[in-house]
Amino acid sequence: MGTSSAHVERNLRPALEAALGDTPVVLVVGPRQAGKTTLCCLAAERRGARILSLDDAATLAAASADPAGFVAALDGAVVLDEIQKAPALLPAIKLAVDRRLEPGRFLLTGSADVLALPRVSESLAGRMEVLTLWPFSQGELAGRREGFIDALFAAAKPDLGATGEARADLVERALRGGFPEAVARGDLERRRAWFRSYVTTMLDRDVRHLANIEGLTDLPRLLTLLAARSASLLNVAELSRSMGLPHTTLTRYLALLERAFLVRRVPAWAGSRARRVVKMPRVWFPDTGLLGHLAGLTSARLADDPTAVGPLVETFVASELAKQLGWSRTRAEILHFRTHAGREVDIVLEADDGRLAGIEVKAAATVGAADFKGLGALREAAGKRFHRGVVLYAGREALPFAADLWALPVNAIWQLGAQPARTGR
Repeated sequence: MGTSSAHVERNLRPALEAALGDTPVVLVVGPRQAGKTTLCCLAAERRGARILSLDDAATLAAASADPAGFVAALDGAVVLDEIQKAPALLPAIKLAVDRRLEPGRFLLTGSADVLALPRVSESLAGRMEVLTLWPFSQGELAGRREGFIDALFAAAKPDLGATGEARADLVERALRGGFPEAVARGDLERRRAWFRSYVTTMLDRDVRHLANIEGLTDLPRLLTLLAARSASLLNVAELSRSMGLPHTTLTRYLALLERAFLVRRVPAWAGSRARRVVKMPRVWFPDTGLLGHLAGLTSARLADDPTAVGPLVETFVASELAKQLGWSRTRAEILHFRTHAGREVDIVLEADDGRLAGIEVKAAATVGAADFKGLGALREAAGKRFHRGVVLYAGREALPFAADLWALPVNAIWQLGAQPARTGR
């Protein structure tokens, strides 16, 4: 499949343009090579903004030498690409905005969680909106704007007007992932070469820059071990023993990988935020193409070892939902659920109004009442806050199991409630 990021309409674009219309500083963060620069350059062209990349050595040197002077010399709207390279610019941007409050004045991109960096001492709270751009979603690749999350929380029952697709096709989608350059490479070996280069670049350059130290030799092994644990509970003590690393060092490395958007820790839902922090999180990879590369997964290997399909498909679903949260009308947080008795729900979406939707992911082509036990436990724990539970499975049909419990094909996440993508370059 050949797909150029320049020809794929990003579903985050309307949210970006809305933010530029009323907010002085807009920050677009996400993994490197997810398409942030392409999206922001298109927005800049429409607004006549100047584009400066801090990947350029001369630009970075000027910005680092005199941040206040660098920002003061910028006239009109400007895009600053890879802002994490010069976090000292953020206090200068704050001062510039305080002096002249204009919407859309600064559009920033970052391949790291800039606001989590310890060097950032000044806050742009109230002056900045943060958007996260992940790799291509399945809807974007098909020219559609997904509406699964809004449909999930709607009052009406799910109405999927199409049947599901074969599990082998789902596996192929997951192994392809969503990074624009990887998707554009139809040849498996060329995709592998791209992922090898991507991992090397991220660990040797970006993560080392975040840490500001040279000795990060354990990170490649840690990333591989985390790939083998994707969609499972993250037991830091067990991982620390496996790697022979002190708990404090491992915790720091995990934070670095998260800041670089290489892994994601998802907390547990426990009825209150105070109790939630003592629950063990799950670990997910934001892109299943990268996960497959690190774990050595191929279609042939998965055919021989079907037990590995479940974590791959669950991670795939979680990553697709994380992308859709960027543009869905329903604002929600991704969590998971586990009881002391071992009842689990893979994904819990908690809306801003407190309602919950549970999503269980099964790689099997059939579904039965036993597959809803975790959702039943969540419904009991959540009470009136429970809105709907769904089992996503590798089957063909949408099936009701109760008024608020449904089985849906996995491809419902990019078909249910989908609309044609909004265009208008």
